Amino acid sequence: MAAAMAGSKGKKKKWSKGKSRDKVDNKVLMSKEQHERLYAEVPKMKLITVSAVVEKLKVNGGLARRALRLLADEGKIRPVLLSQSQAIYTRHIGDDE
Repeated sequence: MAAAMAGSKGKKKKWSKGKSRDKVDNKVLMSKEQHERLYAEVPKMKLITVSAVVEKLKVNGGLARRALRLLADEGKIRPVLLSQSQAIYTRHIGDDE
């Protein structure tokens, strides 16, 4: 009986809190410095996606999508795949046939 009583007094299980992500506070408006970096760095990237621009410039996803559309309209980058969920661009090299 003493053994049964001792077993119930063991340590309580500690539940893990789970993994927590750091909150990012990306900008919803571009500063002049970010705008200059957009025109300087993004057209030189080989693979240009919305998430790559978000990481590089620390801007909101909607703002990155709009900026990529603007660069594509100006002819600085070229679309490879435009779908509803993902847009992939590449740098514009040479003339199109």
